[in-house]
Amino acid sequence: MAKSPHTPEFKAKVSQEYLDGLGSFPFLANKYSIGLQTIQSWVSKYKLYGILAFQNKAGNKKYTSEFKTMCVEAVLSGEGSVNDITAKYNISSRSVLSGWISRYNANIELKDYDPKGEVYMANSRRKTTIEERKEIVKYCIEHNRNYKEAASLYDVSYSQVYSWVKKYDDIGEEGLIDRRGHHKKDEELDELEKLRRENIRLKKKLEEKDMVVELLKKVKEFEGM
Repeated sequence: MAKSPHTPEFKAKVSQEYLDGLGSFPFLANKYSIGLQTIQSWVSKYKLYGILAFQNKAGNKKYTSEFKTMCVEAVLSGEGSVNDITAKYNISSRSVLSGWISRYNANIELKDYDPKGEVYMANSRRKTTIEERKEIVKYCIEHNRNYKEAASLYDVSYSQVYSWVKKYDDIGEEGLIDRRGHHKKDEELDELEKLRRENIRLKKKLEEKDMVVELLKKVKEFEGM
């Protein structure tokens, strides 16, 4: 999970202010420039665990598929809100539980999550549709570009998420189209694409030229020894 910019003491302070009646959720959200739902989540956890709810723990939490399903069904059955269930079962954040609910409602399997770097491995890759890639990129950007969380949530690799977000940043949704196996000829390109390819060619030439110059320098240095 992405590290919170707020200390456990600060979260406890804000939560206590709410419980002491010193401000409503909207008031405190405006006062501290923090999301309304974030403060609601803090208060829910604080009421159950006190400041211990905010103590930083090493590594990410492990969740089994059974645990994920139980938490999702608790929300859907009316046992509690997303904030309530996040606090009750000490889930790392409400966005994690919200993601599970989205996948559950879309009939996507909720898999075990063991944070041992598995999303960095090549065998985590899978084929995706353009709509899936759009959803994954949107989720990642909206959650502080937490590539690892997005990769785990959508059962893809870290490198896939990173690559899609980078392409989206560069050229928008066009960058999410899978063009493997189809390379347009120069005569098929529009002017913008021609300019982009020419720019890439020129960059490669410059890099090659710089490498030659650097190599010659090394040769001269070696000969002068």
